[in-house]
Amino acid sequence: MNIFMNNITIISASVVLYNSDIERIKSIIQSFSPSENRLLYIIDNSTNDRFRILEKQFTDMRYIYSKNIGYGAAHNIALHEAIDAGSAFHLILNPDIRFDPTVIPFLLRYMQDNHDVSYILPKVVYPNGECQYLCKLLPTPFDLIFRRFMPKIEFIQKINDRYVLKKSGYNKVLNPPCLSGCFMFLRMSVIKKHTLFFDERFFMYCEDVDFIRRLHRISKTIYLPDVFITHDHAKASYISKKMLWEHIKSAVKYFNKWGWFFDPERTHMNKQILHEIALLNK
Repeated sequence: MNIFMNNITIISASVVLYNSDIERIKSIIQSFSPSENRLLYIIDNSTNDRFRILEKQFTDMRYIYSKNIGYGAAHNIALHEAIDAGSAFHLILNPDIRFDPTVIPFLLRYMQDNHDVSYILPKVVYPNGECQYLCKLLPTPFDLIFRRFMPKIEFIQKINDRYVLKKSGYNKVLNPPCLSGCFMFLRMSVIKKHTLFFDERFFMYCEDVDFIRRLHRISKTIYLPDVFITHDHAKASYISKKMLWEHIKSAVKYFNKWGWFFDPERTHMNKQILHEIALLNK
């Protein structure tokens, strides 16, 4: 029997692997808890298919081995399959995420009560409990340059604090135009209606910025601090020169697509969220 044709399907999820740690992968699978109405897609871009063994250890999951086509393109495979399976909501997960069983039911209820929302990111913390600042303005070239290459002096820190919306306090519901793609709880009716998938020109990095920006045009993209997830967040581009180069290439593609210094939509969306935060802080 094809487990992905069951008409009681409500939620699907996808994880993209690349030579990942097997125990970390098992942790994210256990967090999601695949079942008859929680279907999991593992898209494996690794150099071999040694993780195929997971199919024997976990039910209600589909393992897809692929050449390394990139992060967004791999998740697109799962999104198309999720649509065919009739999934109402889809969760895009990094393999370095873990969360409590209560998180998904809470997000599901919020989606069911707020039909103008297409994306939710819960509060994200490091393993030590420290908050990760993953709500952002749409970036300018200066934001990314200052964030990555400039010394952490007071002036630069103020620019970065504004970019990551620190004045919000990260304790209120927000509707930012840019959020992390490490955990993306998506309303599939919006994805299907607007044929909205990852832009596969981005091999790795900036694909989430581009994707969420397009979602934000047509619906609310919400930061919801009422529940939290834990994210190890390796920051590979800060460690590996190869990953830094991939990040730079993707940033160039992003600004070529949307505009380097003249981007009226960026200006409008950023003003909106800054105004929203100012009102919340009154």
